[in-house]
Amino acid sequence: MNPFDLTGKTAFVSGATHGLGMAMAIGLAEAGAKLIISSTSPDKLKGAIYEYTKRDFNVTGYVLDVTNDEQVKKVTAEILKKQQVDILINNAGIIKRTPALEMSPEDFRAVTDVHLTGAFHLAQQFAIPMVSRKSGKIINICSMMSELGRNTVSAYAAAKGGLKMLTRNLATEWAKHNIQVNGIGPGYFETSQTAPIRVDGHPFNEFIINRTPAGRWGKTDDLKGTAVFLASKASDFVNGQIIYVDGGILATIGKPTNEL
Repeated sequence: MNPFDLTGKTAFVSGATHGLGMAMAIGLAEAGAKLIISSTSPDKLKGAIYEYTKRDFNVTGYVLDVTNDEQVKKVTAEILKKQQVDILINNAGIIKRTPALEMSPEDFRAVTDVHLTGAFHLAQQFAIPMVSRKSGKIINICSMMSELGRNTVSAYAAAKGGLKMLTRNLATEWAKHNIQVNGIGPGYFETSQTAPIRVDGHPFNEFIINRTPAGRWGKTDDLKGTAVFLASKASDFVNGQIIYVDGGILATIGKPTNEL
C-alpha cells in the first residue's frame, strides 16, 4: 500500500491560481486527488482551471474572498453539500510592503484578515464534517516570516507568526478527532513575482543565493513532496508541525565571509 496515494481524496486549495499554490495543488492532483480551488479573481480562476484541465486533472473552482465571512460560509456549505473534502490547504495571501511607522491600521488588518482570520474561518467550516467522520488534513501555508523579521513586512510577519500558532492550537484541539493540522513554511522560490530580482547581479539575488545553504532559489516543484506528505496517510502521526522548505536558511546563521 502506498501511504502517499491520494486517490479518492478531494482537496480544497485557496489561492491556487498561480505560483506556489498551483504547484502544491498540482502535486496533490498528481498523487490522485480531486481539486477544488478558489480565487478572488474570476479571470484568474478561469485561466487556472484551464491549466489544470490541460493536465487532465479533475478540478472545480469558486470565486471566494476568504475575508468575507458570509461568503466563506456559503461557498463551503455549497461544496460540502456536493462532496466530502478530505484536505484543506490555506494558501490565500497578500502582502503590503510598508515601513511599520507608515502602515495604516486598515492595511495591517487587510493582511492579517487574509492570512490569519480567513485561514481560521475556512479551517473551522471544513473541520466540522472532518470531526464528525474522524478524519481530515489541514495544511496552513506559513512562511520563514513565522520565525524571522524583515523590513517593511510587519503585518505579513505578524499574520504568519499567528498562523503558525493557530496551526499548533488547532492541532491540539482536533488531534483527538484524527485531524492533522500542520504547516509549510516556504523559503525563497522561483516565481513570476520574484523574476525581476532573480537576475544575475541583482543584490537581492546574490543575497538569497549566499544566504541559502543549498545555494539556489527553490523551484515550485520542491514544494510538491511536502504538500503530498502532509495531505496523505504518511503523516497520520504528524501534528502541529511547521515544515520549512527553505534550502536550509533557518538552519544557519549565514555564510561565512571566508570559508575554510
